Amino acid sequence: MAQPEYLRIAADLRRRISTGEYGPGDQIPTLPALCREYGDVSQTTIRNALDLLRNEGLIESRARAGTRVRPRPPVHRMAADRYRSTPGAKTTPYTRDQGIGWSEYRLDKRFEKVQADPELAALFECEVGERLLARHFVFHDNDQPTQMSTSYVRWSDVAGTPVADPINEPWPGGTRAQMLSLGITVKRITESFSTGMPTELETATLRIGTGVPVLRYTRRHIADTGRIVEVAHPIVRRGDTTIVDFTIDLDD
Repeated sequence: MAQPEYLRIAADLRRRISTGEYGPGDQIPTLPALCREYGDVSQTTIRNALDLLRNEGLIESRARAGTRVRPRPPVHRMAADRYRSTPGAKTTPYTRDQGIGWSEYRLDKRFEKVQADPELAALFECEVGERLLARHFVFHDNDQPTQMSTSYVRWSDVAGTPVADPINEPWPGGTRAQMLSLGITVKRITESFSTGMPTELETATLRIGTGVPVLRYTRRHIADTGRIVEVAHPIVRRGDTTIVDFTIDLDD
């Protein structure tokens, strides 16, 4: 069966963007010009092709500015040792992932008290209904939102402490340093990864196209007693610019 015309045109425009013929910020030809270029096809066909590229986050359209190629964000590698920290250093796992300094880092935050539902209770290995502090974060790299998460901690651990006050975010050293300030030593961190297409909220928050996949993962901070003291569920990043690195040392 023949490929629909708009798919063929979208594939060619995608190729021209990837090869640099149309670079970041370049204007895509107008609808009439593209109609002529692709053999006098209809404007509806061209619009369908452009809609596909727009959903993939490759182009953007603005009133009176036409359609332009979107700047592609750099690829970031998430290293296995990103949770190791230097005491007193103004860094977090996020700033190390992004390769940015403290002044380039901005964090939007919203805190609320919640109760553990069955899913969170299973992740915390606690009773359903246990009181938790939910911390909703959006992480910015030089004003570009690149990560969002909801991090839960036990209310019994943080009530009345600086950790429960959003004014203290971002906290140098991240969650591990926060737990240490409470007298809790984190000895293990687990992460579970999955991928999928973005929700409406993820699309809007991360400013990505609806066709850009996202990487979602669940993280747990586990104390030296074996008690789970924090669950981030989920952490969300755009999947097309995130690489997760693992190092596995094998015994001889």
